[in-house]
Amino acid sequence: MAEETKSKAQASTGAPSAQAAGGALTESEAVARECGSGAEAVAREAASGAEPICLADFEILAKAKMPATSWEYVTAGAGDEITVRWNIEAYQRIRLRPRVLVDVSQVDTRVTLLGQEHAFPILLAPVAAHKLMHAEGELATARAAGATGTTMVLSSFSSTSLEDVAAVAKSPLWFQLYVQTDRGFTRELVQRAEAGGYRALCLTVDTPIAGARNRESRANVKLLPMPHLKGIAGVGSVSGIPTGSPDIFKNVFDAAMSWKDVEWLRSFAKIPLILKGVLNPDDADRAAQCGVDGIIVSNHGGRNLDTLPATIDALPLVADKVAGRLAVFVDGGIRRGTDVLKALALGANAVFIGRPYLYGLGAAGEAGVSKVISILQREFQMAMMLTGRTSVANIDRSVIWT
Repeated sequence: MAEETKSKAQASTGAPSAQAAGGALTESEAVARECGSGAEAVAREAASGAEPICLADFEILAKAKMPATSWEYVTAGAGDEITVRWNIEAYQRIRLRPRVLVDVSQVDTRVTLLGQEHAFPILLAPVAAHKLMHAEGELATARAAGATGTTMVLSSFSSTSLEDVAAVAKSPLWFQLYVQTDRGFTRELVQRAEAGGYRALCLTVDTPIAGARNRESRANVKLLPMPHLKGIAGVGSVSGIPTGSPDIFKNVFDAAMSWKDVEWLRSFAKIPLILKGVLNPDDADRAAQCGVDGIIVSNHGGRNLDTLPATIDALPLVADKVAGRLAVFVDGGIRRGTDVLKALALGANAVFIGRPYLYGLGAAGEAGVSKVISILQREFQMAMMLTGRTSVANIDRSVIWT
């Protein structure tokens, strides 16, 4: 997750944290580092109480309302948080190459993913413990997803049960999964998701162990109850344990997980399987050979291993390697409609957003999440029109200025 005070902005440049150096960036300075030129004005407008008009506005609004520890949980990354910064900066470096005098009076943003039609190629990434951000948690997020026609991926570490989320959902739901040490419980969780109408599984494959989340440890962030962890030996007391603890998930994450477990899941899962956390093109190639339905090019939001490359930098290498054999998604660093356009141009079938909608949730609950999604959808439409692209199928690498 990404964006805020001096501890993050300094960490992203390798400087000491706020705790070590003392003092803090102003909110406008922090957002400026995060969002680039013009962001100080954005921060001033948000702080003045003006209606939010871009995703960066929600950062300031959320910080004013969310508990400090929840803010740290959302924004923190691993180590010095260099990858968190790179995820955003890499998009800012990519220039667009527009075409003019194209009839863009009708623009088609629809995309088909895993046989399902989506109004926009923008989905909500799985994130743990939404109730840290807002009392209604995942229920508010699911209602907002329904209001905007957006697919939501529910985390295994959600603070609301998958059945309760399904009961309020009006848009498709996918379920994020860890192959946990208790394989029987993992199988039951998959079957519960299928019975609840979830349309795909997103298996996280980049987390054999939690990363060095120093800022979370300093903030003493503690987890809320997680219904999908019930029945696993040793995790009944996870609630209340600091998230930065190296042992907190040792009974959940399985360091022995391998490609055999992917094959095991495919042997009984009745819905499409997507691998989340693929950066290396060779892993992407093996995923295609294994017959999975998709991959998410992801560095876990910079929260696991610091100094991994920005996901948008890894994306074209992965997309070239799989050559259309499976669906390719990307997350990390997306803050503008132009970022969505760039990701599609470089090989993604769709994108996931995480921190931005959590800021919306923290700022204004369901209405905030809806607003964040609507702004990004509208910006994507604008980017298509201003580059002369009339449909998602028309977006390719010719839109990138090389």
